[in-house]
Amino acid sequence: MKVQGANCSVVIKTAHWKMGVPYSEETIRELVSVLVEEAGIEGDGVCKALRKSSGVTGCVVTPLSIGTAPLLLYLAFGSEGQAVFVSETRNLYRRFLDLVPMEDADCFGLIQDRGGEWRLFEGCRVGGFELRVMRGEAVKIKLDICGERAPSVNTGAETFEKAGGERFHGDYVTYCINGQGFTNIYGITLLSKKEGGTRTELWIKRALEQGSDLPGIIGEITITAKLLIDKYENRHFGIFRITLKRLFLASDETAIACADAVIGPLRYYVAGTVTAEVFFKNEK
Repeated sequence: MKVQGANCSVVIKTAHWKMGVPYSEETIRELVSVLVEEAGIEGDGVCKALRKSSGVTGCVVTPLSIGTAPLLLYLAFGSEGQAVFVSETRNLYRRFLDLVPMEDADCFGLIQDRGGEWRLFEGCRVGGFELRVMRGEAVKIKLDICGERAPSVNTGAETFEKAGGERFHGDYVTYCINGQGFTNIYGITLLSKKEGGTRTELWIKRALEQGSDLPGIIGEITITAKLLIDKYENRHFGIFRITLKRLFLASDETAIACADAVIGPLRYYVAGTVTAEVFFKNEK
């Protein structure tokens, strides 16, 4: 079930964060298993069933903004390093994130607010994520949420303020491959499955240009997203950066069937590390 509405919100709680996240789609729900007992030879022949709560499942799709990007990327990657103060700023910090399997990721709590009734899901982790960057669109991330604890239901007047701020946009994302900038990349989709190990793919949509096609083996690609409004301290606060290493071309899905510009996707398997760099303000 997809849930949308002004009176609904999702609040994420970690050891260092408590933030209401605006979303475009949300399907967080209790995961239920039904244990079926087959009918016996004798009796009324009715199959019995037992309902059992198995935890949490669902997803959250949300745009990345200056306020939400540090938290959402941290949840997606699963592990964060020590925050480092950025010199010549008032309260700006930089943190590096490492992509780790779901089992090694930090747990977090998720509160589902339904206009007076809210449900608390504890012990959640991200089992996989999809980051989508396309020209002409806002940068969005989809988090697949899972957990083993049943939710608790509460009622009350407590409200949660949503994080706002300028949103990242695909028109202001740059790509650097093996130390060289590429301007013919139309967008990317980063997919990672994290259960039992990380399996990561990068889909790159590029416009075919003579003499500038992407290599079959990429040693390193850096994806840098910047905000349009250039008013942040040392031009650092409005940035996040993702770096992937050792990519191998798995398939070329390009279909040339027109005389106009051709935009075709390339699917790469990521055999190396995946890291991110985010900036945030320490409001304490």
